[in-house]
Amino acid sequence: MSSIKAEYVRDPVGTTMLKTACAMLAGTLAMSGYNIADTFFVGRLGGEAPLAAMGFTFPVVMFVGCIFHGIGGGIMATMAHALGRNDGKQAARLVSAGLLLVSLTALLLAVIGIGSARWLFAAFGAEGETLVQVRQYMDVWYFGCITAGLSMEGNKALIAAGKPRSASGMTILGMLVNVGLDPLFIFGFGPVPAMGIRGAAIATVLSQMVSAAAILVILHRAELLHFRRMALPVLFRAWQTIIRYAIPGILGMLLFPIGNAVTTRITAAFGDAAVAAVSAASRLEMVAFVFPMAVGITLMPMIAQNYGAKLYSRVRQCLRFAIGAAAVFLIAMGAVFILFAPDIVVYFTPERSVQEIMILYLRIIPYGLFMVEIFRFAGFAFTGCGRPNADAALKALRIAGLHIPLSLLAMALGSLPGLFWARLASDILSGVIAVTLAWRFVHRLPPDGQEIHPVIATV
Repeated sequence: MSSIKAEYVRDPVGTTMLKTACAMLAGTLAMSGYNIADTFFVGRLGGEAPLAAMGFTFPVVMFVGCIFHGIGGGIMATMAHALGRNDGKQAARLVSAGLLLVSLTALLLAVIGIGSARWLFAAFGAEGETLVQVRQYMDVWYFGCITAGLSMEGNKALIAAGKPRSASGMTILGMLVNVGLDPLFIFGFGPVPAMGIRGAAIATVLSQMVSAAAILVILHRAELLHFRRMALPVLFRAWQTIIRYAIPGILGMLLFPIGNAVTTRITAAFGDAAVAAVSAASRLEMVAFVFPMAVGITLMPMIAQNYGAKLYSRVRQCLRFAIGAAAVFLIAMGAVFILFAPDIVVYFTPERSVQEIMILYLRIIPYGLFMVEIFRFAGFAFTGCGRPNADAALKALRIAGLHIPLSLLAMALGSLPGLFWARLASDILSGVIAVTLAWRFVHRLPPDGQEIHPVIATV
């Protein structure tokens, strides 16, 4: 465990963050590959219904993902604080307890999701053939909740432990399996029948299963995961410690699928072509965040470890470097989307009506990409410094205070471009507010070595 501490706490901040981010870069590309592959192959089925169905599934997939991210954030932050204090045994207890917690949560979510799928997606505005295809996808996807959760949380634990290459490798493994199985199950080959959109879900679940199994083996070999029985008082204390971070994280993250669900319902009023276009364009948008996501994935555990070690000057250095790196990349990517939108969209759908709306989206939203990322960085800074409530409050401001009201205004005006301008305005305003508050907070931290408050309870 001492080598882990040296990686994030003692080495130069810029060098360490860049080295770790580069190691994670292939992994973040692979994360985008999951979405891009599904969108690409499903789009080849033809018609508006398959892509529209993918659009309707997005809020629920995000909802479940946000719960997993919240729990994972709790595991990552508390584990990193423990490692910053050079307490490897506590870190292992937190990882083991956290993975059990996410497994139980995933099982509950799967049961609820399968039972409520029809009326829920109908409430989102899905109907006819689109609703049928939504059910075909989600009935399978729910069965993969546990493996998806284990893969996601295990990956976060590897990153927090200073093992970015292993984390990235497992993400790549899952993506390659998904890309290989997508055309096989969607279109069929030999004895395998064509299953359409249901095949895309089967490919996703199987790829997550492979990734999760490999990650669990790595964590066990690194002595970060124990399969032996844990005493209930110890287990409950570990859960309490994780949940103290996870609940604000979950509440804050849940605002995003809620906001997405609202805007999906609003977008549905403009027809299936609009839903399909926004679904495809938003997944394409994720490509722009490949490198910034790699930096962001590194940022939170680095801040948390240095905060746990009482090295507050390094906390400030981490945030400063991350913002600068994101600025360079996202401004460049935004320019690419704006200038070459017509050339890009033809690769994602043959439907002209969908293409036109995608072009409109890609010529408005990219102006705010940088502000989206520094908003996230601000949240990572607060969470890493033991202030998850501040991160949740910022998310509430962005979604409930800005994005939803402005989107409702666009609907009232009957303007689809207005919906995209509403998103842009919320991205810019929330980003400015978040980074200003986070910057002030980290610059008011005391000199190195001074205790602020107990960071993590003993479990």
